[in-house]
Amino acid sequence: MTPPPPDGAFGELPVIGAPRERADAAANRKRILEAALRVLAEHGADGASIDTIAQEAGVGKGTIFRRFGDRSGLFQALIDEDLRRFQDEFMFGPPPLGPGAPPADRLVAFFEGLIDVQESRLELMLALERDRWKSPMGGYVTLSLHVERLVAELSPALDAPVTAQLLLNAVNPLLLRYLRREVGVDLATIKDSMRSLIVGLPAA
Repeated sequence: MTPPPPDGAFGELPVIGAPRERADAAANRKRILEAALRVLAEHGADGASIDTIAQEAGVGKGTIFRRFGDRSGLFQALIDEDLRRFQDEFMFGPPPLGPGAPPADRLVAFFEGLIDVQESRLELMLALERDRWKSPMGGYVTLSLHVERLVAELSPALDAPVTAQLLLNAVNPLLLRYLRREVGVDLATIKDSMRSLIVGLPAA
């Protein structure tokens, strides 16, 4: 098993999302992102083409390509603000999600928060999963390192990187869609089950 890292071994977590923009550029960007959210809500991940989004936003699709690179870049920009807020909460917010609570409590709060983020943006998360099948979505490394830290603090005997990946994949968007839409499991049950997994980890 991998030994637990010493304090500070992970360094600072990378900040999720792109740098802030000028006000005018941000306003134009916001219009495109809002149009993309409307298209996702109406057509789902499979029907959210660049052509459809450009028409909804009232811009040429070349504008979207110049600003975001491709469909995946547009979807990543959509999720960045949600991930920024979530990162601020688990890094600097009050316990149990933020610092100051025992690691098991923080892990439970983290996964409950992550489930809420994914549920609120499920079509978007599914679109990112489909478009980025070769690499994880932006911000995943930050989430992963945070879980690794807490696992290492809670249970030094475990392989923290492997355990973190197993826990994160227990709430991946494809599984969440299956449980919510095909099986009909409610969010409270999913959160209770995730809590049971975390509580079952051996404490130091």
